[in-house]
Amino acid sequence: MIESIDTSLIDWSRAQFAMTAMYHWIFVPLTLGLAVVMGIMETLYFKTGNEFWKRTAKFWMKLFGINFAVGVATGLILEFEFGTNWSNYSWFVGDIFGAPLAIEGIIAFFMEATFIAVMFFGWDKVSKRFHLASTWLTGLGATISAWWILVANAWMQHPVGMKFNPEVVRNEMDSFLEVALSPVAVNKFFHTVLSGWVLGAIFVVGVSCWFLLKKRNRKFALASIKIGAIVGLVASLLSAWTGDGSAYQVAQTQPMKLAAAEALYEGGNHVGLIGVGVLNPDKQTYDDGKDPFLFKIQFPGWLSFLAERDFDAYVPGIKNIIEGGYTQADGTVALSALEKIERGKKAKDALDAFAAAKEAKDEAKMEASRKVIEENMPYFGYGYIKDVNDLVPNVPLNFYAFRIMVILGGYFILFFALVLFLVYKKDLGKTRWMHWLALWTIPLGYIAGQAGWVVAECGRQPWAIRDLMPVNAAISKLSTGSVQVTFFIFLVLFTIMLIAEIGIMLKAIKKGPELVEEPAAAEEA
Repeated sequence: MIESIDTSLIDWSRAQFAMTAMYHWIFVPLTLGLAVVMGIMETLYFKTGNEFWKRTAKFWMKLFGINFAVGVATGLILEFEFGTNWSNYSWFVGDIFGAPLAIEGIIAFFMEATFIAVMFFGWDKVSKRFHLASTWLTGLGATISAWWILVANAWMQHPVGMKFNPEVVRNEMDSFLEVALSPVAVNKFFHTVLSGWVLGAIFVVGVSCWFLLKKRNRKFALASIKIGAIVGLVASLLSAWTGDGSAYQVAQTQPMKLAAAEALYEGGNHVGLIGVGVLNPDKQTYDDGKDPFLFKIQFPGWLSFLAERDFDAYVPGIKNIIEGGYTQADGTVALSALEKIERGKKAKDALDAFAAAKEAKDEAKMEASRKVIEENMPYFGYGYIKDVNDLVPNVPLNFYAFRIMVILGGYFILFFALVLFLVYKKDLGKTRWMHWLALWTIPLGYIAGQAGWVVAECGRQPWAIRDLMPVNAAISKLSTGSVQVTFFIFLVLFTIMLIAEIGIMLKAIKKGPELVEEPAAAEEA
């Protein structure tokens, strides 16, 4: 693997992957959310036989299809980049990481491709029951696709179910079930998919409120708002619950990420959770002695509870994690960063010694080297770290992104509750300020999702695979110029695709659903 590489190549490769991932995540959550909403609407059509629900479902399916098509294109490019930009990563763990992605492509993607055709073109060609099944199976296919992608991502955050083979210098899967059913993967899946349902619900409510502002298709709009708000409120509450579970798992497996998200430099017992705060821009390193905050409001003891389910529990800060020496939850004493770096170097040196012994066919030295590798392999990636400050993620980025995500998550719960209250009071059709609020909430849904991924990915830096491989060892040996060129090519292409999607969607929304208004029922909620 690469020992020394141009840092600008790393930065540009990371920027390209991040840009592709962020564009991809514009489309995925709306796909997941609209799949649930349109599935419920077609179920109502199946049960009642009312053509109103059929035409309502078809309208949201049209928007689903537009979004789905663009999302597939960005997703394919994202997977290709593992081979083009991160070939050392792909070699080192391809046996493990490739399995869930292969399953996603073989099963989930083909499942979506099969049933989406029936969903769009089979209304008058198959039975109502089979068409309803196709609609739900399309959404299920998208959800299963998300499952396997998130399994792969969770494994990067918390690698399990594998064993290193020095013979081929690769990690090999030891337990497929341990990889596929990792608690980190399960929680990440539910939290991520639920966030997609929230965005889909926000989109449905916001677009429907536009129809109310234009005094068009009122029955359609109010019916869509009711379903969207119910889905959104349930998903928002469950998302908050899974978010708490995610924070607990981060505390157990990635304490540095939690410390960065909280700008916690000095840990302790009964640590408070920061509600809002302004970071000190003069704080440059973990040990410069400067106060990290210019201003903060915190809830005493709540970070300890979040991390260990105990208000008086010890939570390590950035400085504590770097210096080590504290007692961990499992009773062991934490190693310092320097100790981990030393053990990582031992693993690397032993791997070199193993290769030399293998070439010399010295079985005794091979076995001795193998033992040293096994003892120190959990810290293998630290052998590539040159400066302990490199182990600290970007604190301001993680701190503010985490607060944006949490604050908006709380806002969405209140938003959907208010919408349902106005629906119950039959006042929503007359409340113009609420219509505008719903429209402006749509971009907030996207911002919340992007902020969550910023914390998930930037919070684990410098690791491509936690503790096993930093990004400077995962990179492909490319020219920086080639990455820069493709970065801007992708940026232009994705931007054009996004603009085209927005334009096509706006045209479809302006055209509206193919409904015949029923004035007597127009005010029904």
